[in-house]
Amino acid sequence: MDHRDVDTALEELLRVLGPHADGDWTVPAGPLTWSCWETAAHIGHDLLAYAGQVAARPADSYLPFDVTVRPPASPTEVLRTVTACGRLLSCVLAAASPTLRAWHWGPCDPEGFAAMGVAEILLHTHDITRGLAVDWLPPAPLCAAVLGRLFPDAPPGDPVQVLLWCTGRQELDGLPRRTSWVWKAARSD
Repeated sequence: MDHRDVDTALEELLRVLGPHADGDWTVPAGPLTWSCWETAAHIGHDLLAYAGQVAARPADSYLPFDVTVRPPASPTEVLRTVTACGRLLSCVLAAASPTLRAWHWGPCDPEGFAAMGVAEILLHTHDITRGLAVDWLPPAPLCAAVLGRLFPDAPPGDPVQVLLWCTGRQELDGLPRRTSWVWKAARSD
């Protein structure tokens, strides 16, 4: 996975959520305790954090900074913030050497940061669409790529449904809904 996947996921987020920016973003985002607004702000936070990690290349911790979206911001403004953070991640990934390593609970390569960025965008867009009662599922090719990079032990099946199961959002073919999970972004090489 690379910067192009981040761009594609970000375009999908904007395509799906942009037309609903005038909805009630104070409702919970699907199964989360966060509101749709808070969930969108969280996407921006994570995308910027990943961009910072790749840019600074720390070997043993996350950088001590956060993005803060001011509470009076409208959903449209929050989506602009997500766009800015996503594009920063994309730019940093496009410039990064594949041999670069930066901290994410171990040494993580640019592909891992791209996969995590795409996962954050897709999964939380799904959460927000559930909160806003918008019928949408993440694109299967991006879900398959995320599964291949972050969930090496994922069961076989439809990649959309498997990704939602791997991240605790639903049951899967008789498998109970997960109550905890961790993706594997760090590389051992």
